[in-house]
Amino acid sequence: MASNKDSIDTDEGQDIETKYPLLSFEKQIFMDSFEKDALVIMAKGINYNNILSNLLWIYKDPAHLVFVLNSSEHEEKYFNEKFKLSPLPNIGADREKAYLEGGIHLVSTRILVVDLLKKRVPISHITGIIVLRAHTVLESCQEAFALRLYRQNNKTGFVKAFSNSPISFTFGYNQVEKVMRALFVTELFLWPRFHGSIIKNLKSRQAEVVELHIPLTTNMSYIQTCLLDIINYTVKQLKSINRTLDMQEITTENCITKKFHKILQSQLDCVWHQLSTRTKEYIQDLKVLRSMTVNLLHDDAVSFHALVSKYSTSEYAKVNSGWILLESAEQLFRLARGRVFNHKQEFDPEPCPKWKCLSDLLLKEIPEEIKKNKGSLNKTKILILCQDNRTCSQLNNYLTMGPYKYLFYMAFRNDLTINSVSSKYMSLQKPVSKEEIPITHEIEEGDNKEELVNEIKSNYILTLTQSAIQSDAKSEIHDESMFEPISQMDNLDFTQLETEKPIICIQTFKESGCNFSLERTLDALRPEYVVLYHCDVAAVRQIELFECRKKIEEPKTKVYFMIHDKTVEEQAYLTSLKREKQAFELLIQTKSVMVVPSYQDGKTEEYFNLNVEHDDNTLDTRKAGGQNQTKDKPVVIVDMREFRSDLPALLHKKGINIEPVTIAIGDYILTPDICVERKSISDLIGSLNSGRLYTQCTQMCRNYSRPILLIEFDQNKPFNLQGHFVVSTDISGADIQQKLQLLTIHFPRLKLVWSPSPYATAELFYELKQGRKNPNVEEALALSGDNTAEDMHYERYNILVHDFVQKLPGVSSKNIARILDRGISLDHLITLTQDDLQAIIENKNEASTLYSILHVKPSPADANKDEKYGKKKFTGRKFPNKRK
Repeated sequence: MASNKDSIDTDEGQDIETKYPLLSFEKQIFMDSFEKDALVIMAKGINYNNILSNLLWIYKDPAHLVFVLNSSEHEEKYFNEKFKLSPLPNIGADREKAYLEGGIHLVSTRILVVDLLKKRVPISHITGIIVLRAHTVLESCQEAFALRLYRQNNKTGFVKAFSNSPISFTFGYNQVEKVMRALFVTELFLWPRFHGSIIKNLKSRQAEVVELHIPLTTNMSYIQTCLLDIINYTVKQLKSINRTLDMQEITTENCITKKFHKILQSQLDCVWHQLSTRTKEYIQDLKVLRSMTVNLLHDDAVSFHALVSKYSTSEYAKVNSGWILLESAEQLFRLARGRVFNHKQEFDPEPCPKWKCLSDLLLKEIPEEIKKNKGSLNKTKILILCQDNRTCSQLNNYLTMGPYKYLFYMAFRNDLTINSVSSKYMSLQKPVSKEEIPITHEIEEGDNKEELVNEIKSNYILTLTQSAIQSDAKSEIHDESMFEPISQMDNLDFTQLETEKPIICIQTFKESGCNFSLERTLDALRPEYVVLYHCDVAAVRQIELFECRKKIEEPKTKVYFMIHDKTVEEQAYLTSLKREKQAFELLIQTKSVMVVPSYQDGKTEEYFNLNVEHDDNTLDTRKAGGQNQTKDKPVVIVDMREFRSDLPALLHKKGINIEPVTIAIGDYILTPDICVERKSISDLIGSLNSGRLYTQCTQMCRNYSRPILLIEFDQNKPFNLQGHFVVSTDISGADIQQKLQLLTIHFPRLKLVWSPSPYATAELFYELKQGRKNPNVEEALALSGDNTAEDMHYERYNILVHDFVQKLPGVSSKNIARILDRGISLDHLITLTQDDLQAIIENKNEASTLYSILHVKPSPADANKDEKYGKKKFTGRKFPNKRK
């Protein structure tokens, strides 16, 4: 085991042992992050897994207590398996025991926040916290909340944060500085691909790269031109009718990138309800056109024709902005059909240009090169990488079925009408039947295309057929394919594969969304050849790192980089490189000028004195000559399920103590009288439709004198109920208003509060807390019936009797349970004496008030007052003469 260890010399001269081998630039990153509390931002593909693994290995000891926050499901599984970590128990007491045992814990932030608030975590003994995907951390989110609770009570532990998304730090004003403030770090380390240390490292051993520039077919080239013309026209129209809006990022170039939907969202979400119907049509059309541009290069001719045909219908013409009436659109529809049917209207689809190139590589170029070097194809490993599951499945079917049979199958699946077939397809003995459709593609009527994509696998393993090996694999792929499946890679160990035959592995860049699945595949498979069927910045860099880590005796990997020359595919790749480079340049500039106060690490009380907006001790100049008047710190009881939202974090930031409990009535208890049920817009619609909101309001009104329904909007969305963007399609804005009106009629005491964002809600709650008592946790739990459903008094009694008694003077939410529990009936209540009522209610004043309303007949204080209305009788005397 010691042979795997490495050591790094620090500036102080001491050696730091590492378990997992690191490249020289990774050693520098590790050393920086080990010695200082810092935010480390790395380029895409330059993953931090090895650096993090070494950090965790150092702290994997019962003497330490280290938390890893914001890890993805894949990262959690990966590190749990690597370090043999046990998942945290579900029961709070068991988690408390696990924390006391020390070690590393990959914990969800919501659970950690609750455990920190409930004092289950020995905060003073925490060695440190590591935050992954730091670009998602904002001041209002759960990670920032957990770090603030940690730093308030622990001034010695470390905070280390990592991110692989530099572009995310360029959105918003001073974004990177805000994230650093939320993380309590004062150091920023930037590691772009153009960093000198990375360039030097990767140049020491480079893979042999062959760029294959594949031209589009004539029809595909014309179709791309038509689509770009239509996109350009749509962008110009969109900007011409919205001159007052900031649409700087909405360009033809950005329309073809993967981030286009995020760009649209950031630009237009907050003003969506103000946009005209025409504008919304243009935006929807841009999404459609971008999808067609991508599918032109990724899909086969038959699938693309089926997609385009959906938009050439009269139904679609009624809902689009009018682009299908353009001459370019007419040409688009004609050319898409021309790729499937020849001039004789025979079924004669053109294969994808990359297919021929791929088959040449697998059956000619690579076998010939192997034959020259080692003479046999056996044990050769080839990795084919592509963008998505659909392409992954497409390549698998193409290689196992052959191009013609596969295209015929796609025509069958897309219900394409075929009247006659080209001569090249006549070699097929019979059409493809449904029984021959692979299981991964079998669909039922009405299946959603997106759902189908999710069912398709993200990896396949093939090998050459025996006949292909015997024939030296030099022939073309025909209908009888030269490839056969071995198995799929799910939970498959590559060392167990039959390696006598060549292995061809087809995989997506991110298997099931896992960022480092490619890294693991490269380490396990160790392919001699890698074919990049699509281009991806992160994948290219991971292959570079894989090659750099290989032993000297291992042969170099040969990489075939397939790309359509002078197309949107090439442009999108170059744009992604440019955007990342610009992001790092901006971050480097920001780092050179930003001022980070020394107290930002939170290790002194200065940070919290400056950043908590309302302190415990307030100076009241109206009392005792301006002396400090100490008062209890405000407390709010919060339901455990509410910790998924940002509001508890914002309340705590304003200096309000949070009491997390599971309550059945309401979400927030502000005072003994004020109960709040918080609803987002989507929650509100669902609760109104299901009737659940009526039940919740009933419970609040029976138990609290001031029930509040808080309707909270997303801070990034319009503060408006108009438009289909905010309100779902199953209920309109008018329906919501009508149902809310009925709610207020049924519950006159219920207050409706509209809040534009969680920030506004936190401010509102703070104002409502001023001058009022804090709620009692035990009383809130007793009212809620935290233990069993039978304890809920409002379910054990007649609702009409309960509501009538509640309205009587002297009856409150605190004593109504005792009255209903100890009383027999309304008739019995009237027969009780004041002493009997006092014994039941346990409050003299309230018992006196209730007894008076039941027994004392009211009499006018003045005999001259009218007996009926309590007004003085008119004696007939005239008003005095004011003139006298």
